[in-house]
Amino acid sequence: MLAITIVTCAGLLLFLGVSVWVSLSLFGVGYVVLMLFKPNLPLDVLTGQIFWTTTTSQELLALPLFVLMGEILAKTSIGRSLFSGLAPWVGRLPGGLTHVNVLGCTLFSAICGSSVATTQIVGRVTLPELEKRGYNARLSIGSLAGSGTLGFLIPPSLIMIIYGVLASQSIVELFIAGIVPGLGLAFLYMLFIMLRGSKPAQSAVQFSRRDRLIGLRQIMPVVVLIVAIIGALYLGFAGPSEIAAVGVFGAILIGWQQRSLSWRSLIEAGRSAARTCSMIGLIMAGAALIAVAMSYLGLPKYVAQQIAALHLSPFALIVLLLLFYIVLGCFLDGTSIIVMTLPIALPLVTQAGYDPIWFGVFLVVVVEMAQITPPIGFNLFVIQSITNQSLSFITRATVPFFILMLIWALVLSLFPEIVLWLPGTLRQG
Repeated sequence: MLAITIVTCAGLLLFLGVSVWVSLSLFGVGYVVLMLFKPNLPLDVLTGQIFWTTTTSQELLALPLFVLMGEILAKTSIGRSLFSGLAPWVGRLPGGLTHVNVLGCTLFSAICGSSVATTQIVGRVTLPELEKRGYNARLSIGSLAGSGTLGFLIPPSLIMIIYGVLASQSIVELFIAGIVPGLGLAFLYMLFIMLRGSKPAQSAVQFSRRDRLIGLRQIMPVVVLIVAIIGALYLGFAGPSEIAAVGVFGAILIGWQQRSLSWRSLIEAGRSAARTCSMIGLIMAGAALIAVAMSYLGLPKYVAQQIAALHLSPFALIVLLLLFYIVLGCFLDGTSIIVMTLPIALPLVTQAGYDPIWFGVFLVVVVEMAQITPPIGFNLFVIQSITNQSLSFITRATVPFFILMLIWALVLSLFPEIVLWLPGTLRQG
């Protein structure tokens, strides 16, 4: 078993180290390990069955639709609408307009599902505006980097769909479970901004009641779409696929209402969504093959036995996994982290007494940290492209918000009912 573990880990490190696609790395290692240690298996037939079963899963139907919804919204002027609509409501708070980063990302996350898209759409409007008004650059950048990760946690979340399919869990329950932790993390960000932030003298703009009403009208289409999506999911009127289809239609309506969506941009959004979904599909197919290989070879059971021999408490196990995922986040993106580790990590946490729905939300919070962890944190590069600041400056700016995520992950570990309360009411209903 030690030889199998060494070959598997060495193979992944070799493939990823020479910049082979993650999907091909997973497929290659899974195929080679089975060929070496289970030569009697009909690999070609097995591989074909795994690819077909994984990529034609009914639960995955929502994924391309939510991706398309996010791509369509990215072609609209929704970022400008969110800033203009939220600014009159947060201008008087300690920290001033910096809160627009948090609230804007929170709202956009609820109709997008992508961390990178959330950071880019909100940031390309808010960061120049905050800089022009004299706000602290480090706090502005850090709050955007941290808040942008909410695209993974607040439903609809693409990462949660992937986790739900791989872990055989209800995507609706995962979506509902992410609401309270997502809003709680957003509140934690705003609390930090109120304690640390200050409004520059030149930013002291007085907003009237009329300004707030106009602002409310600007964000109302987004709010209506969010309420429709979350409400329909919670009340059981529709499943994720139906809601995703409605979301695409709503995104088109928002673009039409803003007069910012053309036929050309709609076609470009479709092409971009197809590329993204193809990449995710390949990664999931490769992950399914390596998961089957691990199952045939008994690797998850072996690792579980080795960790059980340490006699860790459930909380100590979660802390150990948290540290492991933080290190892994320095080198891999969130999707790759989940698909590569889930076959081993999920049995460990369920045996320790944790709910799989809870672990899904916890894992998403940990994956959020990877988005702002150098050297490959995607949100860092998105912000760098907007601000032209050095990567080291952006990284230092995100440290407080990384610590807040870490604290929040530990809080969720100590109080899992924060995650499970809302989906529990859904089960009871």
